[in-house]
Amino acid sequence: MRRRKERTMKVMVLGGGVIGVTTAYFLAEAGHEVTVIDRQKGPALETSFANAGEVSPGYASPWAGPGIPVKAIKWLLMKHGPLVVRPAFDVHMWVWLAKMLRNCTAERYAVNKARMVPLAEYSRDTLKALRETTGIAYDERAKGTLQLFRTQKQLDGTAGDIEVLKTYGVPYETLDPAGCIAAEPALAAVREKFVGGLRLPGDETGDCKMFTDRLAEMCVARGVTFEYETTIRRVVKNRNRITNVTTDKGWKSADAYVMALGSYSARLMRFLKRPIPVYPVKGYSITVPIKDADAAPVSTVMDETYKVAITRLGDRIRVGGTAEISGFDLRLHESRRRTLEHSVGDLFPGGGSMRDATFWCGLRPMTPDGPPLIGRTEFSNLYLNTGHGTLGWTMACGSAKVLADIISSRVPDINVRDLGPERYLK
Repeated sequence: MRRRKERTMKVMVLGGGVIGVTTAYFLAEAGHEVTVIDRQKGPALETSFANAGEVSPGYASPWAGPGIPVKAIKWLLMKHGPLVVRPAFDVHMWVWLAKMLRNCTAERYAVNKARMVPLAEYSRDTLKALRETTGIAYDERAKGTLQLFRTQKQLDGTAGDIEVLKTYGVPYETLDPAGCIAAEPALAAVREKFVGGLRLPGDETGDCKMFTDRLAEMCVARGVTFEYETTIRRVVKNRNRITNVTTDKGWKSADAYVMALGSYSARLMRFLKRPIPVYPVKGYSITVPIKDADAAPVSTVMDETYKVAITRLGDRIRVGGTAEISGFDLRLHESRRRTLEHSVGDLFPGGGSMRDATFWCGLRPMTPDGPPLIGRTEFSNLYLNTGHGTLGWTMACGSAKVLADIISSRVPDINVRDLGPERYLK
């Protein structure tokens, strides 16, 4: 039987994105007094604002894997390549890249994926349970993900991926062009542009921003306090405990603290002299109003050639992609927009009104090995929930539930022993 702390704690969650808000929700459900601090005017206005919209446990894989260094060179040379590196005099960038390259072996890939898949599947199930108990709606669909292959070489290269899916019991379907069209009827108009696909029927889609907004409202109804437009300047320690957080509106204290600031978590941890290897990898998206519903995707299509996700969100198409390593630079580069427009225009011509599309970018908090950082730090009352990379939306509910259990001295439903920061000390 699970134990619950008798004393209700005051818990301060630093960060109001999807990770911070889901953490606040499950902490409140566990009976704690929760305050969320964020510098924006509302929830989910940074990395969670316009992501690709996928809840995809089947694609929960480390970026670092065998063959990636060679592929990276090819991607950098492509006109619409999925990878961009903008070199800078930033020691953290180069150290992070070196650590990522160190993880590009078959052995490390297997270990890291084994840490990610259970969390991603648990998170999907937690999201489903949340939806059933609260009725939360966020333009969600449960119609799977189709990974689309334009070349036979790509299709032939799925054997390794399929073995991994089998190992973890992830449902999948290998499809010929007719099967792809059955799953995504609009692809019939461009039948000559692909040779087959790999479909994961258990994946879902949904608007992460809409979800976070509505969950924040539910948090308020459960007594959670949100302090927006409040900039966190530093976290103050005394020996092995955090004593308070200094903000532009004065200092604030709690019994426990959760660092859920995405890429910016690393900066505050460096001030505490406990660095974590989380670095921003910028992603881009365009949101396109649907012009012809019959010519638009039904769910999510992954364009394998350009590593672009094309997702149906209500009356919009969200097109997301690119891994740009350029530090905390939030400039919008038009070349990235052209790549996204090329992919969706090539596969779903006429589906959306491209001239009315909005362009966005966000900083994904990436670890060099892939799994996020969830758990207590070396400080007795400071916890991490960051480093989810491209899987923040996929892993949000599971990560939050696990951390709420840890803070509440409960045994989590899944084993998360290797997700804590101590794995980098080994």
